[in-house]
Amino acid sequence: MNVDANVRYSDKDLAEFKVLIQEKIQKAIRDLDLIKSAYMNDLNNGTDDTSPTFKAFEEGSETMSKEANSQLAIRQEKFIRDLKNALIRIENKTFGVCRVTGKLIGKERLKLVPHATLSIEAKNMQQ
Repeated sequence: MNVDANVRYSDKDLAEFKVLIQEKIQKAIRDLDLIKSAYMNDLNNGTDDTSPTFKAFEEGSETMSKEANSQLAIRQEKFIRDLKNALIRIENKTFGVCRVTGKLIGKERLKLVPHATLSIEAKNMQQ
């Protein structure tokens, strides 16, 4: 892999991505808190104060299973960790550079998946 040290996003672009990622982290933390509060609610076996957000889950069963809720929380924690790692790459000015090809990952892809470390080209090579 030939990584050109000059291949990187501008400081202005990196600043925009930083704001986007910080917003996503805040939302992800709020979502994780909701998941955890639902889990605590499951432990109490009470549904009186169940948030309307989780009412849809009650239709098939009384409450989400603890296992499913735990998996959601684990996935959310990994997502937050991946986003925080993206912030480190912004500080290092390596954000948006594909770790396989060394080329820039497309801006549109990064806006949708800001923690991506592979370009579409590299992702397709994996399949």
